Parts: sequence; structure tokens; C-alpha cells
Amino acid sequence: MNSLPACRYEFDVIVVGAGHAGTEAAAAAARLGAKVALLTGNLDTVGQMSCNPAIGGVAKGHVVREIDALGGLMGQAIDATGIQFRMLNQRKGPAMHSPRAQADKKAYQFDIKRRIEETENLSLCQELVEDLIAEEVQGTSYIRGVRVRGGAEFRAPAVVLTTGTFLQAIMHTGEAKTAGGRAGEGTTSGISQALLRLGFRVERFKTGTPPRLLSRSIDYSQTERQPGDEDPQPFSFLTGKLTQEQLPCWITYTNQQVHDLIRENLHRAPMYSGQIRTCGPRYCPSIEDKIVRFADKTQHQLFLEPEGRFTQEVYVNGISTSLPRDVQDAILRLIPGLQHAQIMRYGYAVEYDFCPPDQLFPTLETKSIQGLYFAGQINGTTGYEEAGGQGLIAGANAALKLLGRPALIPRRDEAYLGVLVDDLVTRGVDEPYRLFTSRAEFRLMLRQDNADRRLTPLGHQLGMISNERWQAFQTKENDIARAKELLEAKRVEQQPASKYLRRPEVTWDEMKQRIPELQEFSRTVAEQVEYDIKYEGYVVRQTQQVERQLRLSTKRLPADFPYETIPSLRTEAKQKLTKIKPASLDQASRISGITPSDLAVLLAYLEQPHRRKTDA
Repeated sequence: MNSLPACRYEFDVIVVGAGHAGTEAAAAAARLGAKVALLTGNLDTVGQMSCNPAIGGVAKGHVVREIDALGGLMGQAIDATGIQFRMLNQRKGPAMHSPRAQADKKAYQFDIKRRIEETENLSLCQELVEDLIAEEVQGTSYIRGVRVRGGAEFRAPAVVLTTGTFLQAIMHTGEAKTAGGRAGEGTTSGISQALLRLGFRVERFKTGTPPRLLSRSIDYSQTERQPGDEDPQPFSFLTGKLTQEQLPCWITYTNQQVHDLIRENLHRAPMYSGQIRTCGPRYCPSIEDKIVRFADKTQHQLFLEPEGRFTQEVYVNGISTSLPRDVQDAILRLIPGLQHAQIMRYGYAVEYDFCPPDQLFPTLETKSIQGLYFAGQINGTTGYEEAGGQGLIAGANAALKLLGRPALIPRRDEAYLGVLVDDLVTRGVDEPYRLFTSRAEFRLMLRQDNADRRLTPLGHQLGMISNERWQAFQTKENDIARAKELLEAKRVEQQPASKYLRRPEVTWDEMKQRIPELQEFSRTVAEQVEYDIKYEGYVVRQTQQVERQLRLSTKRLPADFPYETIPSLRTEAKQKLTKIKPASLDQASRISGITPSDLAVLLAYLEQPHRRKTDA
């Protein structure tokens, strides 16, 4: 009896996985006019927040604003569903200001799903991908599509893999191990096997998540209240003003009793028992790691974050763990406010496959198979924001290549997205990658407030943004130009008002009192004008420093270079440079995790007079 032929569906771009990377990838490709299929194993988890119920943070908030400036989904979704908004690092300079928002977890997920369902050219399908279809033509390999469970084929000349933590994933809670990439969900091995068959290097990382608690079982009187900002700022450049009621978060702390209990049970922790042998994120360590790595600390801060307006579930940020259930129970009994807290979901760790990203071009297309793109945790990154940014770039480039148009490759001086992708494909990863402002050598120019001015013209040029967004941007730019002209024309204390505004102590509010015509300009316009004027000299000098750094990149480094004694060098950089002992700055620049900012610190140290005398 002859078997029936497999069903075949034809598209321009296929995106596998509908998390933060997949939804941005599919939407970006569809905005460019490609016929897109977004395939996910479960339609009920599109855009789901697997771990913390928040968007943004240090550098991450910059990325969300960049995604938005290029027409992406994340900024508008969090503005619509956020329950608390805060601008971090407000006491520091504007380059360090980073927006962060708590999300109503389910509302955010539903908002993303709705936006995907309403996107033209995009088909959302519940399918479990089990294999990749590739073909070799005259010595070059091309992707042709994917095969799903049941044998049906989705064919396309471009495929974007955004598989998250689901590739051959194993969850660990103490000695217990369960197959799955997220609590309550399964795993997949077919894609990993296909990648190995096609010649890709496949390695493993791990990540973790903390327990979730029942809010009414928490004694908040023993905790510190953390409110949102009085005048919250939106993520999206299209959002006028945030008007929703904000909910507070709460702060408590671990203590010496907690630390002693954890130490007594380290032999039952998968990371220390040998059950898990893979590397986890350095900058989001488990509570077990914190106790071991920071043995001198007597307490660690914990944030109690509500997961939504209409749920009692609370996320305990700062206590990610894979310790056994009974130990997790015992830990909470010792923490102020949590003595009687009920655990709704226990913490766990996840091991999963990823592909080292040095196998990619800066477009996020694989080097060995044309038309195949990777985005998100498959590239060894962590975080919703890093995933979303990669997804947007991969999805856009998949469509742009089919259209025969220039690729979207932001430079390091244009975007944190450029820093992120360049770090991944140039340096690779030896631990889960997380973006920080310290990774960017141009951070005075890469502020969160000017993401639209940096990237929206590029998005318009490539056809990635709506007419509404472009018109709003043009209006803003015209207002900025008018405000600057007014400041040049007016005089304050016998000098141009623009020169007077350069003084550090002078504020925009003072300028409005002196020049009433300035009151017509919005807060966002005023902010841009003030920053442009106040920091112009710094930006010029920073650019010159980077150019100088590049010219001196072959400068030799002594074998006994005292990295540990340089206070401004990051701890990660000290550790890696001490271990590898590079012979030159050029070699140091290629070490995974060493940033251009680290090289600038080394250059400054080498050029100090006392160093020249010593080296002579």
C-alpha cells in the first residue's frame, strides 16, 4: 500500500519558536513584505515570559528602545501591560539611565500574541519542528525548510531558528531530573540532531529560575516597599504617556542562617554534586553560586515582584536555585517576611543545547548553510531583550536578503544591538552572554533616550517602520532643530543661550523661565536638546579615544602585566586576562568577554608615566 505524500506549505521565511526572539523575527520579516510562517509547539505560550516578569534593565532597556525604534513589538507591549515602571541609575549620567518595567506576565504574553495575529503576511501555526531540510548545490548548502511532527513540510528559502532553552533540555530540582525546557512543557531533540548532521558545533549551557510564592502568605510588614517612578517614562517612542496604576514591589534579604543552610546542602545542589557540568550565567547566578562565590557577604537582596494585576503569584528575584524542594522550603522559613510563605512553583535549573555564535555572519545567517539564521538563546545569550534584538535582526535580514537589499547590520557606534551582535559573532561565548553598558565603548552616544534618532532613519530606509512612526520622528526632529535655533538666537547673561545651557548646573526648567518660548516643546524634545548641547564635547572626545585605541591595538603587553591591580578594570576582564596572558592588545581584543572598554582601560594604564619608566 502506497503511503500518502507529505503535506507541503510554501513560505518566504519560516521562524521556528514563538518566544521573544521568534515573535520579533517573524514580525520584522513580515513588515518587510515576506510571507512568514511562525511555528511553535504551543500557541498558548506565544511571547511567554519564562523567567522574570520584567522587561528592560541596565543596557537591556536600551535594547528595548532600539527594537522599538526599528518598529519592533516589545516596547509597545510592555507599555500596554506594565504594572511598575522605573528609570534605573538616575543619579548617574544619561548614558547610564536604563528603563525597566514589571509586566503583567499574562497580559504581556496575550498582547504579543495579539500583535502577531494581527500582522499582515504572517501565519501563526502550532507545529512541532523535528528536522531541518537542506540541499547542497554545486558545493554550497542551502536551507529549504523544516519538517514537523506528522511529516508535513514547511518550505522556504530562509529559516530562522529561535529555539530558546528547548533543545534537548533537562530540568533539575535537587536530585530530580525531568525532560523539558520550561516547567510544564517538553523538549525537542530533532533539531539538535539535525544541526549535528549538518555539521554545526553544538554545546550546552544552563540557566535557572527562582521559586514563585503565594502573595497572601507573605508578611509584607517585614519587607521594604519599592514603588515605581512618580512620572513613569514609556519604552515606545509612539507611547504618549503612561496612565495605568502602578503596583509596588518589595525587598527583603537573606541572612547568615540561610547561607549556612545552603552550605550544608551544597552536596545536593546539581551544580555542586556533579549532576550539572555545564556553565551558567555569570551575571545572574543561583543563590548557591552567590553563597560560594561571595562567601564574605552576610546577606543578599531579594526582590518580591508581583507577576500580574490579577494573580497572587510573586516572583522572588535574586534567589534562582536548583536545590531540592525540602531545602527551598527550609530557606524561606529563615527569610524575613517569608517565614510562612507558600511556594506555588519551585525553582529549577535547565540544561539545553546551543550553537556557538562564531558560526554566524553579522547578519546572524549561518556561515555553512545559506538562508539559515539563528537568534536568541541558541546563540548562547540570556535575557528576553537580547533575544528580541537578535530576532529582529535575523528576521529582517532573512527578508532583506530575499529582496536583494542591503542587510541590517548596526555598527557598534550606532546601537547596543550592534555591540551585541559583534560581540557574539566576533568573540563567541564561553558562558551565557548578557549585555551591559560597560560592553559599549560608545555609550555616551548610545543612550536609551536617543535610540529613535540613531535607528529610525535606518529602519525607514530599509522599509521596516510604519508611516505613523516616521511622521512622529520627523515632527520630533523638526522640533529639536527649532529649539536649538531658538537657543542660538536668544542671549542669556550676554552670551548665546545654547552656550549658557552647557553649564552643568543649568537645567532646562531654568531655561524655560528665562526663555518662555521654550515651554512649547515636549519633555522628550527638551531632553534631546539639553543632552546634545551639554555632552557634545564628551562625545567628540570619546570618538577620538576609540580611534586612538584602534591605532594602538598592537601594543605589547608584558607577561607579568598586573591586571589584578587596575581598579577600573572589570572583574571578568581581570580573570580572563590573567589566565590567558595575551602578548598584545590585539590578542587581548579577541578574548571572549574582553570589551573595547577594557582595552581602553589597559591603554590608559600603559600610557601612564610611571608605566613608561617601569617598562623602560
